[in-house]
Amino acid sequence: MAEVEQALALIKRGAEELLPESDLVEKLKTGRPLRIKAGFDPTAPDLHLGHTVLLNKLRHFQDLGHRILFLIGDFTGAIGDPTGKNVTRPPLSAEQVQENARTYQEQVAKILDPARMEVVFNSTWMHALGAEGMIRLASRHTVARMLERDDFAKRYAGNQPIAIHEFLYPLCQGYDSVALEADVELGGTDQKFNLLMGRELQKQYGQAQQVVLMMPLLEGLDGVNKMSKSLGNYIGVSEPPNEIFGKVMSVSDTLMWRYYELLSFRAMSDIDALRRDVADGRNPRDAKVMLAQELVGRFHGDAAARGALADFESRFRQGGVPDDLSTIELPAPAGGLLIAQALRASGLTATTSEALRMIDQGGVRLDGTKVSDRGLLLPVGANVVAQVGKRKFCRIVVI
Repeated sequence: MAEVEQALALIKRGAEELLPESDLVEKLKTGRPLRIKAGFDPTAPDLHLGHTVLLNKLRHFQDLGHRILFLIGDFTGAIGDPTGKNVTRPPLSAEQVQENARTYQEQVAKILDPARMEVVFNSTWMHALGAEGMIRLASRHTVARMLERDDFAKRYAGNQPIAIHEFLYPLCQGYDSVALEADVELGGTDQKFNLLMGRELQKQYGQAQQVVLMMPLLEGLDGVNKMSKSLGNYIGVSEPPNEIFGKVMSVSDTLMWRYYELLSFRAMSDIDALRRDVADGRNPRDAKVMLAQELVGRFHGDAAARGALADFESRFRQGGVPDDLSTIELPAPAGGLLIAQALRASGLTATTSEALRMIDQGGVRLDGTKVSDRGLLLPVGANVVAQVGKRKFCRIVVI
């Protein structure tokens, strides 16, 4: 039972919800390797750290000796998951799906052990299901139940169109669990309806029901919105080492601990000890350096991590920043402070227009990383060294 409790603690680390926990305990007690399912619709070929929250949890299951079923939704990806969207998503072509799936597999190998992972494609059983099988599958759920899903309910109430094929998506995702006889399925909190559909269909097909483990959606660099490429607040796993290092160093001191919990493979006891050290006066920048090195090392190797650290130190700890660096605290509206506004308010530029012009010319850096995004937001808690041109420096603390 002690081993089960230790395993459960690791599985629950950073998790948002586990349904039902008692079922997972019973499955763990059997001592057999569990079948852990996670589905990925290959709608975008490049992963960012927000995606790795789920992958890290799969690695935890691998470390506990369980079997990972890495599901590439090449069939459901052609449908388009409407989760969290207020409009119908356009379907992908077969060529796009295959190319994105290939890129996914290359990138996840940096986190998961391929030898302990089975990559499966849901077209395997969905094509075999055929038209008659799909109709029989659709008969297992009602329109009323479908409209309980939040995004469908909002679109229906707002007189926005919902295509019939969109109702098929959660049914297909649930049927994946039947086909794979999954013991546990992982997903984000925005996938709750779809994940529970798997439990319901397994029950109807006479199988033991899977446990649902939901992971939170990681906040991006702005500390407010979900990490997203469209918002520009992301850290891509394929970005250059110095870019990853610099972006990690730019997160707020508060957000850093959430990144530690969800992204680091350090034991929570070690993270808690580090948090106490910072509370007792240790510079939080030291903790960020450790996190940045770990993440760069994971995606680019230890040599690249050492190189990124050396580059950072050469720019900021060996004369790159003046000793008499001034510090200014700037209040931020809801959502954060725009970089151009911060530069003007701190006196680094005379006007917002000058700040924007310097960004366009590549003359603005935060903690040594060049700023190219005019819309960059500095979240509450951000503590960064801003540089404009070669000689203007200021530490900006957003409050």
